Amino acid sequence: MTAQRATGSGLPSYAENHPRTEGTAAQARRLVRAAFGLWDLDHLTERGELVITELVANAVRHTSCPQVRLIVSRPYPEWVRLAVVDRAPRKLPRLRQACADDPTGRGLVLVDAYSNRWGYDLIGRTPGAPWGKAVWSELGSPNSDPRRHRHRIT
Repeated sequence: MTAQRATGSGLPSYAENHPRTEGTAAQARRLVRAAFGLWDLDHLTERGELVITELVANAVRHTSCPQVRLIVSRPYPEWVRLAVVDRAPRKLPRLRQACADDPTGRGLVLVDAYSNRWGYDLIGRTPGAPWGKAVWSELGSPNSDPRRHRHRIT
């Protein structure tokens, strides 16, 4: 595991690299609890733990890269962004409705239900040839929606 804390400039954030295994979900929940506790955002912890667990589960299930990067950032005082970065840019998340007897397929439905908004960003220096993607979720109180701010979250 490689942990990284943002320096004095920019957004407060935490990032860790982990093997792409089911056990990484527990590490992701620990990171969410720690960051949210430090930021006095305990009221978002349960939602954050559920969302990050589903994002990690999707990376484990649908990609074959050896590692994922977990990112927990705070772009605004009452708003957080959770992200899981992998090296599988062609395996894009797709919201679908699972049938009642399907054993899987509900992860992004839960992410959608518990997030204020979510999506993905392709990552790469060359347009048209990304090396990876970040699947992200943003959580916050409705009164602090960042779309009301002038600065765009990237």
